[in-house]
Amino acid sequence: MKVNIFILLVLYVVYFGILITLGYLTYKMPGFKIGKSKEDSDENETIKIASINYMYTGMLLAILGILVNTYLLVQGTPLESHMMEWLNIVIRLMHITFGIAWIGASFYFVFLENALNRTENVRDELAGNLWAVHGGGFYYVEKYKIAPKEIPKHLHWFKYEAYFTWLSGFCLLFVVYYFNASALLIDNNVLDISATQGIVIGIGSFVVAWLIYDFLCKSKLIKNQLLFSIIGFLILIAFAAFYCHVFSSRAAYIHFGAMIGGIMVANVFFVIIPAQKAMVHAAKMGLPLDPTLGKNALTRSLHNNYFTLPVLFVMVSNHFPSTFGYEYPWLILAIISLGAAGVKHYLNLKEKKQLNVWILPVSVVILLAACFISAPSTNPYECKSEVSFTEVNAIVQKRCVQCHSATPTDDVYKVAPNGVMYDTPEDIVKKKDLIMQRVVITKTMPQNNKTNITAEERNTIRCWIEQGASLK
Repeated sequence: MKVNIFILLVLYVVYFGILITLGYLTYKMPGFKIGKSKEDSDENETIKIASINYMYTGMLLAILGILVNTYLLVQGTPLESHMMEWLNIVIRLMHITFGIAWIGASFYFVFLENALNRTENVRDELAGNLWAVHGGGFYYVEKYKIAPKEIPKHLHWFKYEAYFTWLSGFCLLFVVYYFNASALLIDNNVLDISATQGIVIGIGSFVVAWLIYDFLCKSKLIKNQLLFSIIGFLILIAFAAFYCHVFSSRAAYIHFGAMIGGIMVANVFFVIIPAQKAMVHAAKMGLPLDPTLGKNALTRSLHNNYFTLPVLFVMVSNHFPSTFGYEYPWLILAIISLGAAGVKHYLNLKEKKQLNVWILPVSVVILLAACFISAPSTNPYECKSEVSFTEVNAIVQKRCVQCHSATPTDDVYKVAPNGVMYDTPEDIVKKKDLIMQRVVITKTMPQNNKTNITAEERNTIRCWIEQGASLK
């Protein structure tokens, strides 16, 4: 679809105008200079902080708008694939950066909760305190049972790390999978659906997952941690199996991670931050505080803490087809999620000084199980005769060079993915190990088997590589 150039230019002016204006206002906003007035009321202070946060949000959205605008400008031209790659890089960098900030804060505050001194010289109004040293300085942290008698004006809220992680991740989902849905999201060998149907199913599943999880958290089941964990884990794996029966295995993995990430940010937006705002408001107004607010927020925060390692695994797994390329990819997700959560549980208990000797070894065994069960057969087929390079090259030319060439003919990839090309015999031999991993062992190439390579052809390539990958 060709977009009007004039409209795009107008949008450029608007986006850059927003970016420059908001950037200027964040420095010039009254009350955010050194030595601000002490006469400002708490209400004005709150408005100023909220305004600054909205400005940063607007700046981020303007940057995303500029990136999308640029993509629309080059769409349908030879620069489209190049722009898509840079969109991928920029948004991925934003996602990783915000994710580090969010997960780091999650790890730190759960550690803080677990490591608090709750007995020695603790004032009645406190739940505990902690001394720490970092970066050449000493820090002293106190946690109140409910709230201090007077709420400080400068109160830092840990929420935008979560919001921006989700926003950048959602944009990345579109850039990588939804913009190229027919190539990367949909695998007709798994389920024959349209790209639009796949996108609707993916986004809709995130909403359904949150509703189920939130219902469980508000039910009586939340009082039984073990039963809640077991049922929650089974539901997560049901979603993993569902994704693997709808999308390509690689897309299924990323949707599983996005689903968990969506639950995490919804916990922040719908439960944790509203509870904190209600507690702050009650403390400022001198109203009775509801202790269940803090308890519920802490529970959801703890859930997020256990979700982090499975999400991180999904983020890196897309680069390693031994995971999503397994015959039953949902099973690898189940094993890794369980093992990673077990490791996190061990660390949390260790911080509380409640050591359990069997949790870590069992978790490691569970994680190793994923490696062993996904290992390829040492001799799946017998090589009955010597395979020539001519046979292999014919397969490569028929099934691979549509994408992996200096001049691709594929309808999606206009540049060779990851710079991998098979235009010459030397190119093929040089990449024999990569071909073995992607084409033969994990069977994740061609992407979604778009060119319909057969099992016999994969075995022919395997025999040629095992026989020395000769050019004869």
